Amino acid sequence: SSTMSFSEAEVQSARGAWEKMYVDAEDNGTAVLVRMFTEHPDTKSYFTHFAGMDTAEEMKQSAQVRGHGKKVFTAINDMVQHLDNTEAFLGIVNPLGKKHATQLKIDPKNFKIICDIILQLMEEKFGGDCKASFEKVTNEICTQLNNAYKEAGW
Repeated sequence: SSTMSFSEAEVQSARGAWEKMYVDAEDNGTAVLVRMFTEHPDTKSYFTHFAGMDTAEEMKQSAQVRGHGKKVFTAINDMVQHLDNTEAFLGIVNPLGKKHATQLKIDPKNFKIICDIILQLMEEKFGGDCKASFEKVTNEICTQLNNAYKEAGW
């Protein structure tokens, strides 16, 4: 179902956890992408302008990688602000899912990959509790993105 069930406490702790990551949105967003491209090189194929970058260092320095990292984090931040409002949350997720499905043709399994890397980074930087309080959010994001894909006929 598309109705989300976050308790008030879950919303607050998820926001607290995310806040720590979002303070350095560009650096952390970049770190997530660099790790994804390095550990899952096939994901790089979707970004034609990243194709020539082979080293993590080159990627870290790239204005385009940094820009996209920040974009990803900004989108998640918008979602996190609406965990207590399913309609507003889906208002962000659905167009994003649709665009990635129809225009960008990104395999939806990549959302799970990027969410897992975000959780890994949270745990490394801020510990297991931080990660645990955000896990339900990443699951929800992936579930709703997958629904948007289904609706787009993926």
